[in-house]
Amino acid sequence: MAFTQENFVHQDLYSENSYLRDTLSYFVPGKHFNEIEPDVKRFSARVSSDVLEMSRQAEREEPQWVPFDHWGNRVDDIIMSEGWKSLHVVAAEEGIVATAYERKSEEFSRVHQMMKLLLFHPSSAYFSCPLAMTDGAARVLETADAKQPKELAFSHLTSRRPKEFWTAGQWMTEKIGGSDVSQTETQAELIDGEYFLSGTKWFTSAITAEVALTLAQATDESGQSGLTMFFVKIRNEKGLLNKIEVLRLKDKLGTRAMPTAELELKKCPAIMVGKVGEGVKNISTVLNTSRLYTAVCATGAMYRLMSLSRDYAHKRKAFGKTLADHPLHTTTLFDWQARVNASVQFVVQMSILMGRSETGKANEEDQALLRLMTPVVKLWTGKHCVQIMSELIESFGGAGYIEDTGLPKYLRDNQVLSIWEGTTNILSLDTLRAMSKGDVLELSLKAFAQRIGQLKGFETEKKKMMGFIQLSKEFIQSQGSSKLLMENSARSLAFALGDVFAGLLLCEFAEKTKKKRDQLTAERFIQNIKAPEFVNSEERVNDIREALFS
Repeated sequence: MAFTQENFVHQDLYSENSYLRDTLSYFVPGKHFNEIEPDVKRFSARVSSDVLEMSRQAEREEPQWVPFDHWGNRVDDIIMSEGWKSLHVVAAEEGIVATAYERKSEEFSRVHQMMKLLLFHPSSAYFSCPLAMTDGAARVLETADAKQPKELAFSHLTSRRPKEFWTAGQWMTEKIGGSDVSQTETQAELIDGEYFLSGTKWFTSAITAEVALTLAQATDESGQSGLTMFFVKIRNEKGLLNKIEVLRLKDKLGTRAMPTAELELKKCPAIMVGKVGEGVKNISTVLNTSRLYTAVCATGAMYRLMSLSRDYAHKRKAFGKTLADHPLHTTTLFDWQARVNASVQFVVQMSILMGRSETGKANEEDQALLRLMTPVVKLWTGKHCVQIMSELIESFGGAGYIEDTGLPKYLRDNQVLSIWEGTTNILSLDTLRAMSKGDVLELSLKAFAQRIGQLKGFETEKKKMMGFIQLSKEFIQSQGSSKLLMENSARSLAFALGDVFAGLLLCEFAEKTKKKRDQLTAERFIQNIKAPEFVNSEERVNDIREALFS
């Protein structure tokens, strides 16, 4: 009988081993752990069964744009699969957004939410994307002095009832600007006390949402002008787009179950949120939330594919034994597992910091770490995710390249995680800006050094991490007056911060659990990270540019 390869199995990620449970137990105190853990465990089992099937249906049946009805009336209908609609129900009922705002577990509610998001994302067909923007919009409306949109939308954005649950869009990107939102061309016209928006939004990843936050150039009644945030209700009472026209759906490399549109706003009614000219400041609340979401989603994707690769290693035989019995294969997988585990520690720590900030329990050090490390956690996990997806797909051999295994989508879909909410370089520059705010860098590096010094073991690893910190401090002190050199080195600085923080978290976790698995993970991760490399000459930077474009 001819050989047939046994397939890999989608495991219940929370229960297949103790790592996620140990992490949750480590970060969350007993009372709240006992509230959170049963819900996470139950949901994890569901994510690998019926929710996984919903995502597969959504990915098979891609969105369809119907610009006109059969009589020629403009309708711009986006037809979504039943799988996508079912994922909306799951997201509402499971409180993927609501959990953070109910705050039943106080500052640990964000950990509860983000752990469920980590499990949900790989089975969500990227429904996690509109959820990120929904959460960001909810946080804006919760904190901003915007009574009308808050009364209209906040309860819907945080509802657990599927028919009442709304999702939100975040419409920032335009042809001219990309990440440079200062170049926004959309204009807000003030007519009889109301604003109407006109302009093109180049990427909108939630056209099926009910509301959106967007940016436009505005002038108020006093003559004050500038880039301003607006709240938009996407559809009118008849269910038609509210002075909005779909120009096309984007034909994307991945995330194809989720419709991304190019829109024309044609005097679309809008409500100002915040003050004129404070649009960038106000939209940053959305970005901080969606960047953490993106980091959690990257971690969830890595965790899922790592699980599949480990399972396959016990089923695929080569040269007389399973892949799991080949030392080179297992050591290679463990190196990637160490990065995945580091990502888990990183995003859970950031979830705690966000939870503390939102509940008024964050101290000065917490706030500094949250500001500095939010762009870092997104760029760090996003870039590692792309690399790990490629490596893990390779671990399946030829099967990883075949569409009907379901594996190639991991490479296509997750490429977006290093692009969304700011590319790696944009976030590196944002990290640089965060470093320049007050005592943010000083407080953060001091916290790193203190916590590294408190480790009881890991002497070699402590020395390496402190060396990274010292190298970075010395470069900043010697070259801080050169904007050119600081910007040129922003990426190296950001990854150095991420590597040190992730390594520190792994060491702290290992000393708590006292498990050999966690000891080896921390040692291997820190052994593999590379020291930051900085260019110390402006002439050298200019030579590199000339060499590239000559």
